[in-house]
Amino acid sequence: MKILFIGDVVGSPGRHAVATQVPRLRQERGLDMVIANGENSAHGAGLTEATVGALLGSGVDVITTGDHVWDQKGFDKFIELEPRVLRPLNAAPSAPGRGSIVVNIGEKTPVAVINLLGRVFMPASDCPFRAAQSEVARLRQQTSIIIVDLHAEATSEKMAMGWFLDGQVSAVLGTHTHVPTADEQILPKGTAFISDVGMTGPQDSVLGRDKEAVIRRFLTQMPQRLEVAEGNVLLNGVIVDVDGNTGLARSIERVRA
Repeated sequence: MKILFIGDVVGSPGRHAVATQVPRLRQERGLDMVIANGENSAHGAGLTEATVGALLGSGVDVITTGDHVWDQKGFDKFIELEPRVLRPLNAAPSAPGRGSIVVNIGEKTPVAVINLLGRVFMPASDCPFRAAQSEVARLRQQTSIIIVDLHAEATSEKMAMGWFLDGQVSAVLGTHTHVPTADEQILPKGTAFISDVGMTGPQDSVLGRDKEAVIRRFLTQMPQRLEVAEGNVLLNGVIVDVDGNTGLARSIERVRA
């Protein structure tokens, strides 16, 4: 089974990249499922009903998020109505929405997706390791294929999660930093891993924001309005090929389109 995971979608340029590239990649690469981190899809911060609709309408099956999930007013109400959008599993127990989903893929093995939030240099949350451990045990009763999005700042935390879940899930894929890493690998027990998938959006930018405004902020130490940039829009992601019987990964390949 081939699963495309798309890194942080930033603003309208990122949504446009998804709309143009996902249908093509689905056809050319024979994809069975598409997952995208959409937490920056609305003006670079948060999500709205409209941006969720755009991503789902472009061929995305599940949308994961992170620390910006609540940035747009009213999204806490919408997420209760749309099970295909996840918030971090280890958010406060009172948070609306859900942190995992199981998706049926025709006659093939169902795919579970778990969304986690790191704690190092990140907003307060419950322990992602303990949350993952119990949720993986529960989901393995339903399917052998489990994809984990760990939205985290620290490379060490992401690598630790990969080793912690090796052999128990199909993939541990890092998001949040917007910078793709070159450490994609299959861990010894069969879990695909990468520290960060990267960003889908304007590459002529600083993490998706207008580079001149960011430079002025560094030079002057004064507040700047950081608009989403526009130039050189690309999709960054990975394609994970998973054995439908064992749930273990056969390969992981970085995609830049």
